[in-house]
Amino acid sequence: MAENREFMNRRLHSLLGVIPVGIFLVQHLIVNHFATRGPEAFNAAAGFMENLPFRIILEFVVIYIPILFHAIYGLFIVFQAKNNTRRYGFFRNHMFLWQRITGVILVIFIAWHVWETRIQAAFGAEVNYDMMADILSSPFMLIFYIIGVLSATFHFSNGLWSFFVSWGITVSPRSQHIMTYVTVGIFIILSVIGMRALFAFIA
Repeated sequence: MAENREFMNRRLHSLLGVIPVGIFLVQHLIVNHFATRGPEAFNAAAGFMENLPFRIILEFVVIYIPILFHAIYGLFIVFQAKNNTRRYGFFRNHMFLWQRITGVILVIFIAWHVWETRIQAAFGAEVNYDMMADILSSPFMLIFYIIGVLSATFHFSNGLWSFFVSWGITVSPRSQHIMTYVTVGIFIILSVIGMRALFAFIA
């Protein structure tokens, strides 16, 4: 019974990391990328998201609850993790390690980011271009956000590889090898989008 529960929890953890959390990450990066077109473009994109019908319900059901489960169970996995060198080899073992390191970083980063944006918005602050420009005007916060965004893009991309394996989509060594290149490409593309967005706020 306990093994079945752990199996289901790991499957749910894996699924939520891609749907909806991974999809939200991609959407969030795209909205932020509007900052490269100027304050007005970013504010319009952010305003559109802010004014979605049933936004609060959607945020809790599609974002906050899945992220909380993924984060809490992810931390449990981190502290239960065992070395998997024999199973995946040198490269995959390093990816296994970095998946867990970036997961811990993301728990801290997301909590802080939510505090600086969503919680402050609940207190009456406006989430707009000026807010992010003010946050990122600090060199320390800029570095913190760079680490946070790169951790997010790596964690999602590498997690996508694990998702395809654990759900039996990429079974053969060749398909897993191809998926490695695909996920590296996804990591690079999303990281470029994320970095362009961050630096657009300090241009």
